Amino acid sequence: MLQTLHEMLAPAAMERLTLLINHVLRREPAAVERLLPHAGRSLRVEPEGWPAWLPSLPALAFRVTPAGLLEWCGADTDFAPDLRLRLPDADPARLALQALSGRPPEVQVEGDARFAADASWLVENLRWDIADDVERLLGPAAAQALMPVLTAARAGLARAAATAQALAARFGPGAPRGSNGFAAGPGPAR
Repeated sequence: MLQTLHEMLAPAAMERLTLLINHVLRREPAAVERLLPHAGRSLRVEPEGWPAWLPSLPALAFRVTPAGLLEWCGADTDFAPDLRLRLPDADPARLALQALSGRPPEVQVEGDARFAADASWLVENLRWDIADDVERLLGPAAAQALMPVLTAARAGLARAAATAQALAARFGPGAPRGSNGFAAGPGPAR
C-alpha cells in the first residue's frame, strides 16, 4: 500500500520540483545562457547516504531542453549521463539547513568539463528569490507586511533543522555509546 502510494506521488512531486527549478532558472538569464549550449545533454543527481527509513528517491535524471531549462527524464535512467552531480551527504535535515541558511550543498561534479563548470556555477549562484515571488503574487504592500513573518519562519526552521541535526549526531546511528549501550551524553543535572 505504501509502496503504491509512493509510486503514485513521487512522479508528481518530481514534476513539481522540475517546474520550481525551471522557475528559478528563468528568473536568472545568466543561468539559462549557461545551459543553452548543453541542450540535449543529460545530468543525474546522485544522493549518497539517504536515510533508509525514508522512502527512496525517484530517479533524479534530467535533460537540458533547447530553451536552456530542464526536463525530468522520469523512469528513463538506462543511459549514461553526460554529467553526474553527487551529493556525498544527502541527509535531508542537513540539506534543509543548508538551503534555509542560503549555503549551497556540497556537490561533487563529474563529467564533461564545460558542462561541469556551468553546473557548478548554477549550484553556487542560483537562489530562489521567495520575496520577489511573494511580491508578484500578492503585491508590494502585502509582501512587505508578510516578509517579516516569512523571515522569522525561515529562521525558526533553520534553528529546528540545526537542533534536529545536533540530536541526530548525538543520539542517532553511529553516535558514541556508553557502557550501558545508550547514547553517551551529559548525566542528569545536579
